[in-house]
Amino acid sequence: MLKVENLSYSYDDGTKALNDVNLEIKKGDMVSLLGKNGAGKSTLFLHFNGIFKPTKGRILIEGEELKYDKKSLIKFRQKVGIVFQNPDDQLFAPTVEEDVAFGPLNLGLSQEETQKRVNDALKKVGMDGFQRKAPHHLSGGQKKRVAIAGILAMQPEMMVLDEPTSGLDPQGAIDILELLYELNDEGMTIIISTHDVDLVPNYAKKVFVLVEGSLIAEGTPKEIFAQPEILEKANLRVPLVTELFQKLEKEGYDMNNDYPLTIDEAKEKFLEILRNNN
Repeated sequence: MLKVENLSYSYDDGTKALNDVNLEIKKGDMVSLLGKNGAGKSTLFLHFNGIFKPTKGRILIEGEELKYDKKSLIKFRQKVGIVFQNPDDQLFAPTVEEDVAFGPLNLGLSQEETQKRVNDALKKVGMDGFQRKAPHHLSGGQKKRVAIAGILAMQPEMMVLDEPTSGLDPQGAIDILELLYELNDEGMTIIISTHDVDLVPNYAKKVFVLVEGSLIAEGTPKEIFAQPEILEKANLRVPLVTELFQKLEKEGYDMNNDYPLTIDEAKEKFLEILRNNN
């Protein structure tokens, strides 16, 4: 679905933000781009639909190289939609309906088709009935949903989200993740840029770790969080669930070098420990 080849990027002042990045994401994947703030995550994903143009290297989407003329960008941005960390950077129209309609109208779609897409997208994200509301009157979670609806109305094959749960209360974060699970189950490729190590194991099938603009590791969550040297280099920690079981191991419980990463895995591990100690 998406391939990044030897991609480097420098800002106008000469600061190098990305250094020879290579990665490949398959159609239908749900992956994490993991790194601390300032690692280059946002800069990288802004290349995925041509918002940034690389200093060196290239982006391929479904085997076709991303070009930067207006016609090509419109075509590729229909395939790859980006949801920014702060929805206020994305929402600008007087009403929710107008905001979600902006993309389809710019594709030259009819009013009838645009209205259908707007209604379908808002229903999908649980915001049906908010068409006439002003975006700035919505809660943070509602704004995120409307921003996602604006991308869904373009009917992309891939969605890239920057810290999608940032600034949300726990229930709001759960709601957004459940929406992303649903979209992924329906076949959409999802890329989530984050520094939240507790979040990653709950959704990611594959993790890419960025440090100072360089990709230093990739693998499943199990593979990444089993490598202390990678986490130390990236200035990250293991998930809290994993830390708990590492402490239990120091108390004498045998983990067989298999540490849970999620609550569900922790439940199974606790049951295993109880069985082994009875």
